[in-house]
Amino acid sequence: MIEMKNKQILIDGEPQILMCGEIHYYRLEPEEWQDRLDKLKASGCNAVASYVPWLCHEPVEGEVDLEGKSRPELDLTGFIDLCAENDLYFFVRPGPFIMAEMKNEGIPHWVIEKHPEIVPITWDGKMVTAKTLDYLAPSFLEETRKWYGAVMDVIAPRLHTNGGNIIGVQLDNEIGMLSWVSNSPDLTDHVLDDFSNWLHERYEAEELKRRYPFEMDNEVIRNDSIRSPKEDYTPSLHHDLGYYMRYRFARYVAILRAYAEEFGVKDVPFVINIHGTGGGRALTYPIGISQLYESYTQAPGYISGSDIYFGDLDMSTFQDLYLINGFMDAVHNQDQPLTSVEFNCGDGNFGETLSSRYDPSAADFKVRMCIAQGNRMINYYLFTGGRNYRLEQKYDDGNDRIAHTGERHGFAAPVSPEGELNYTFPRMARATKTVMAVADKLAVMEEEHDEVSFAFIPDYFMTESRYPESEKMKEIYQNIEANRAPAAWENMARAMLLAGYRFDSVDVQNKPIDPETTPVLVLASALYMDEGVQQKLADYLNIGGSLLLYGQVPTYDLEAEPCTILADALGVQPTGVRRASQHYALSVYGDDWAGSRPEIRTHIAQVFATGEAVPLIRVYGSDEVCGFETSVGDGRAIVIGTVYNCNLGFYKEALERLGVKAALQHDCKYHGIFMTSTVTKEGERFIHILNLDGFEKELHIYENGTELFDGRLLELQSKDGVMLPVNVSFGDVKVLYATAEIKNVAVDQIDFRLTQSEDIIAFDTDRKIEESDDYVVEMNGNVTYVVSKKHAKVDDHLTVRFT
Repeated sequence: MIEMKNKQILIDGEPQILMCGEIHYYRLEPEEWQDRLDKLKASGCNAVASYVPWLCHEPVEGEVDLEGKSRPELDLTGFIDLCAENDLYFFVRPGPFIMAEMKNEGIPHWVIEKHPEIVPITWDGKMVTAKTLDYLAPSFLEETRKWYGAVMDVIAPRLHTNGGNIIGVQLDNEIGMLSWVSNSPDLTDHVLDDFSNWLHERYEAEELKRRYPFEMDNEVIRNDSIRSPKEDYTPSLHHDLGYYMRYRFARYVAILRAYAEEFGVKDVPFVINIHGTGGGRALTYPIGISQLYESYTQAPGYISGSDIYFGDLDMSTFQDLYLINGFMDAVHNQDQPLTSVEFNCGDGNFGETLSSRYDPSAADFKVRMCIAQGNRMINYYLFTGGRNYRLEQKYDDGNDRIAHTGERHGFAAPVSPEGELNYTFPRMARATKTVMAVADKLAVMEEEHDEVSFAFIPDYFMTESRYPESEKMKEIYQNIEANRAPAAWENMARAMLLAGYRFDSVDVQNKPIDPETTPVLVLASALYMDEGVQQKLADYLNIGGSLLLYGQVPTYDLEAEPCTILADALGVQPTGVRRASQHYALSVYGDDWAGSRPEIRTHIAQVFATGEAVPLIRVYGSDEVCGFETSVGDGRAIVIGTVYNCNLGFYKEALERLGVKAALQHDCKYHGIFMTSTVTKEGERFIHILNLDGFEKELHIYENGTELFDGRLLELQSKDGVMLPVNVSFGDVKVLYATAEIKNVAVDQIDFRLTQSEDIIAFDTDRKIEESDDYVVEMNGNVTYVVSKKHAKVDDHLTVRFT
């Protein structure tokens, strides 16, 4: 039995951490499968994942091969069963779309040739440039149902609930991504008929006529007017089209699930993966959340999974990963756990140009942060490379192979197409084994947070398509895009994390915000904000909430209609925006409690008539106010209306004035340290620390002003991460604290990875610790200290044995 409860994944009632590796069986000879599984197990993983490519298994209509009769590498049944023989769980991803660099994104050629009407047209009646299809076209759904009938016949008897090893089924892949990245929303006649019906259900006749001043019931006029909209209704169209597409994606997902269940696949998590990272950053990733959150929250039984393509996790990116994990959790229901189903690993050499080379810490750091934030399943993508075979039928497409990467595929993976390990494998394996050594603890732990939350507004990321000729939508989207992420993430969020704040996220658009549960709210804000969200924030302030707003106080709703509900609640009037130029070095300086901060350059500042608000930041030369503090009802707000830099002291003081202090802190003057903590209901904890820099650091760790680890000075190695236990019990042995990581736990011994020049492990146990040449045993009251004689840089393994 597989359940999702309290953000945990339970298999037969036991909470689990699932560490998967993606192995494309169809890109390997069957003789190679066992070797790759051996390497997977050597890395510490307990599960395998794979796409199931429709393109390969049914290249000719009606000739489905899932047993390797036409090609041995297509024996899906044999591969899943081999994984079971190796005691490995299986996470299956049967499409219909799979991407994976496949031709037609994994859709058989014959499907498109037989049903040309499913290929969408888009803005101005043009054909789409991406290999997307109309998800809800009846003919496409009919062919998909047949494919599901065949593949689910293999999956159903192998479900864990039926005695097999399959513990999750993904429905399609990166739904909506192709339309987004090509700015090509599906606007076929079929889609527009459905969109029109949706509009008629949503709006009364007069309101619909006001929003769309054309003959909606004339199909020709309607279709032309939507594909090539006029400026006066483009905001209404983009707003409605965005909501409709989310409704459409959710319908598609529900239909796929119904097909799977029709063919016997039930009582298993159905996974929806979320796309959106790009260029090594996550600034656009919430677009994927925004597109799909209605799909995976529409009913019980769904979980979402992230696609994490970051490369290195360092000072420029670490806040991105922390934020998007928070945003995913913000839209989840109370039972849905976090997972990552495409977790980028390997060396980054995707184009075989040797132009990218990830640090060995890349996968390690990302695993540690994701696990600390509550991810219960991680799928290393791609764990091993393989080869793209040639299709029997020739299409004169340049190589006639199943994919467009050439003969080899996955050459950046930790395991090469030829089965060789690259330099990233050992560190990735170390991180995996560290997690799995204490998986029973981590599987039930929750991250501890200070009393501050980062606001998430899904509609701020409903920007996946824009009519190219619309200057109005360009202006709206550019403002939202500038304010929703880059500056707020890179200055405010980064400063919060470096200052020690551990925070969750709150969906302020769709869920209530209560000062009792969210005492302090941090918000990245644009000139445009939904009227309902503005009202909700105003109400939150009036009943005692505290708000730190970064960006711009909104003066319009999302359709560019004037709306100043939040500004009115703050008691200020936005009077304009000041911008830097070639000959104007816009600068701002502090006032009142911010007066000691140095003047800084910036490129934009929203200025206000502040009334009774206290000015905090002013524009040099004009003294106009661009930042202020004010009381609102029983609440309080601090507004930063300019791109203010990553001054840790400034944001720390602002948050403390709003009533929240960071409980977990350190004293390293060089910062560059990410730190958080996780806890069980019984009080067992891990302190998670990442040294994001390429040099060593020393620090003490404090919680609420009290030194942890008996006040010992900790050493953080260059680009190293540690997960240090505090009050963690293993049977009748409790680790009160350790400066070393736990590597393995057995009945009579615990293995540690040393991290210091002299590691200390403090035990509370009645069992005797065996003597060893590797450590000294010291007693102090009821506490037994083990002091390592090894220097971690010389030999980082220590085994403590008990009698």
